[in-house]
Amino acid sequence: MKKIGLLIMAIILFPMLIMGQENAKTRRAAPMSIKGSVKEKSTRKPIKGAEITVLGKGTISTDAFGDFRIEAHVGDELIITHDSFITVRYIIKDGQRIDVEVKDDPAGSKSKLVSKQKREFRYQENLKEAKRTLKKDAATSIEYITNALETIRDDDPVSDNKKAELFETLADIYRYWKQPDLAESNYLTSLKNKNRTEVKVKLGGAQLENKNYQGALKTFSQLQKSRLNTTQKIIVYEGLGDSYEGLQSYSNAIENYRKALSLSQRKKIADKVILLNSKLAKVLQKEGNAIDAEEYLDNSVQLAQQQDKKTSARQRTVAADFYNKNSSYDKEIQLRKKALEDIEEIESDEIEDLPLPTENNSLTTQVQNYKIASAFAAQEAYDKAIPYLEESIKEATSKNDLIVQKDATRKLGEVYREKGELKKASEAFEEYEVIIDKLYIQKDQEISQANRFTRELAQKANRIVTLEKDRELNEAKYQLAFASQELVNQQSLRQQIIIYFLIGLTILLLLAAYLMYRNMKQQRYANNILALKSLRSQMNPHFIFNALNSVNTFIATSDERTANRYLTDFSLLMRAVLENSEEDFISLEKEIELLKLYVQLEHFRFQDKFEYNITVDPDIDINEYMIPPMLLQPYVENAVWHGLRYKEERGILSINFQKIAIDKIEIRIMDDGIGRKKSKELKTLNQKKQQSRGMGNIKKRVTILNKMYKDKIDVFVSDLTDNEEGTQVTLILKKDK
Repeated sequence: MKKIGLLIMAIILFPMLIMGQENAKTRRAAPMSIKGSVKEKSTRKPIKGAEITVLGKGTISTDAFGDFRIEAHVGDELIITHDSFITVRYIIKDGQRIDVEVKDDPAGSKSKLVSKQKREFRYQENLKEAKRTLKKDAATSIEYITNALETIRDDDPVSDNKKAELFETLADIYRYWKQPDLAESNYLTSLKNKNRTEVKVKLGGAQLENKNYQGALKTFSQLQKSRLNTTQKIIVYEGLGDSYEGLQSYSNAIENYRKALSLSQRKKIADKVILLNSKLAKVLQKEGNAIDAEEYLDNSVQLAQQQDKKTSARQRTVAADFYNKNSSYDKEIQLRKKALEDIEEIESDEIEDLPLPTENNSLTTQVQNYKIASAFAAQEAYDKAIPYLEESIKEATSKNDLIVQKDATRKLGEVYREKGELKKASEAFEEYEVIIDKLYIQKDQEISQANRFTRELAQKANRIVTLEKDRELNEAKYQLAFASQELVNQQSLRQQIIIYFLIGLTILLLLAAYLMYRNMKQQRYANNILALKSLRSQMNPHFIFNALNSVNTFIATSDERTANRYLTDFSLLMRAVLENSEEDFISLEKEIELLKLYVQLEHFRFQDKFEYNITVDPDIDINEYMIPPMLLQPYVENAVWHGLRYKEERGILSINFQKIAIDKIEIRIMDDGIGRKKSKELKTLNQKKQQSRGMGNIKKRVTILNKMYKDKIDVFVSDLTDNEEGTQVTLILKKDK
């Protein structure tokens, strides 16, 4: 009976024992999430970056609040280490929160001192390298600034001074590399950390370069209330003069320039005296006081002659520009010849610093030769102008200065044309077309390089902004943690603070995203403007070449009267095109006038190939509609050259302007030529390899303008008939709202 009882008890207890072992295994197998914090015992200040280690299971670090969370089992040992306190060991007894209080470690203090000295050394070295590479490589210099910022700690007593110094240097970098908007914002950041007169003076200069004349006026006006030395007073008065000049308040500008000039003469600062005399002459000329302006200008030239060759040459060119505007060509030529002698001597032995990416230096032999020739041409002394133009072209070619080469070649063609030497004029204009193509390629490359440079600077700037935001965020977290320790018994208030902080952080991120979006939008707009300028700077080489060939044909057939008439009409068209080349839009009236002149020229050449008519709906107010200049000409050229020219019998070219809505008109260009398909079949192998530059440019212009002005122009091309003969181009033009 006793054995039976023991057996029954064993049967009952065995499952319970098995279950207990399984539960124990389960508890051991499933780790707990242990939460805790590390604080300094005396101040209750949370310690960030303390390492929490569970042997064999990994290490984590405390956050800005001093909090941590780690997976561990009961019985595991936590090892808590940091440079600032003695290592603490803690055995986990249960899943409750662990709050560890630590004491300072004297050895750790020594370690912290060594770490601080290392950070200071890194800061000084990076700042030194940033200044050294400032004029050589903007991206590298900014990278050094970023590295220096990373060495600054919020508990550093001179952190504000260091930030002020770094952001001043960063602004200096942007200002040197012609980014005045970024320079202005970083000077403001530097002043926010530490208000210094020298930085405020630089801020005013950056605002002037950024054409923020109102901001510059405010900055320099505030500087007048500061304690300034004489040199700074000169800069401030000059800055006020520049600001007032930019705001077209010439009397105030003259007053401040004269104050700066008086101080400069007293201090015997020759460069400033020369510059201020020149600026006074410029403002007096704008004000209409030519006599006083010339007196100041003569003073600047005489003083400059006593300085080095470069100063003398620069001031003579400034004076020459002044006399050019007043049509005093003899004085201009005399000054430019003397400046040219100085420049030739400078170029032979002077070593320049690395030039700025957007520097525009007129102190070159090619520029001065070109301007001397232009002055002779203005006096109709063409034989004297030609040698200077040829020398300018030669110098510009050797120095790969396509802009001067282009201008001088065009001027040479104009001079030969005025002399009546039309063959030489034609050769010059042909060379001008070749240079235009080269210049287009160069400008396209420059735009790409500028875009890459801007993107690289933006990436570096974003990293600095992110670094500062992280620093501000960490500081905010620390302040929040300190406040939460004092209000440890008010849990609900702490939750509210966290919620508000997260909302503020979200708003900050949204604001940052918006600012980045706006910056990208402005950059795209600037790129579009550059692209439009590049496209507008081009003429249609095909049309110009054929037009000049026609002149040669008329001359060859001794038809001088016809050649003169054609050349006169062609010159009128070219003048009108160049006058409108800087405009995004012109009135429809001007465009119709250009179109009539162009069609008249083409009809003059192909009278036996087509007749034309241009009709304008009387309901259209042609002064109210705006259209890109020479938008229609490439389509008309295609109609004549690829449709009507190959037709055996005489064709018809119709151009109709029809009002289809209150704010919309339709422009139709129709020809009954051979059609697009047959024209394509007739093209030679060489023609197939080449793309129509005129049509390609017009497509690019329409695309860019539609992006900028929200679908202002729509273009449709179709066959005129079902048998694919004839072509119709339909343009829908919307009125500006």
